[in-house]
Amino acid sequence: MSRYVKASTGLTGLAVAVNPHHTLNALYGKILRAVAKMPDDAAYRKYTEQIIKERVKAVEGNKDVIALEKVIGCGQVEELIVQAENELVLARKMLGWKPWEKLIQKAPPKQWDWPPAQIQEPKI
Repeated sequence: MSRYVKASTGLTGLAVAVNPHHTLNALYGKILRAVAKMPDDAAYRKYTEQIIKERVKAVEGNKDVIALEKVIGCGQVEELIVQAENELVLARKMLGWKPWEKLIQKAPPKQWDWPPAQIQEPKI
């Protein structure tokens, strides 16, 4: 296990993580437990679970911080920790929102149409 210690992340306000592997494993475990409470067919659960499981494998398979950052490809480990914290907050909110449930009342006509308005080209 490499004990490379960096002095700074180079990002204002983002301190160097002391034990990033432990922190990421803990956060990823919490996210997986949160999404496990959602229905199996919920889109958010399926896709979040897939990404988090891939990241767990990356954390377990790369004890070197630089290698881990390269494999995941989404920034420094400190940024990955912030991303995981934000995802955990969102996962817990999704449990409250229950977007997989049916609407209480039928959506108004054209509610889900895209684009929301037809823009006519000016006639010259």
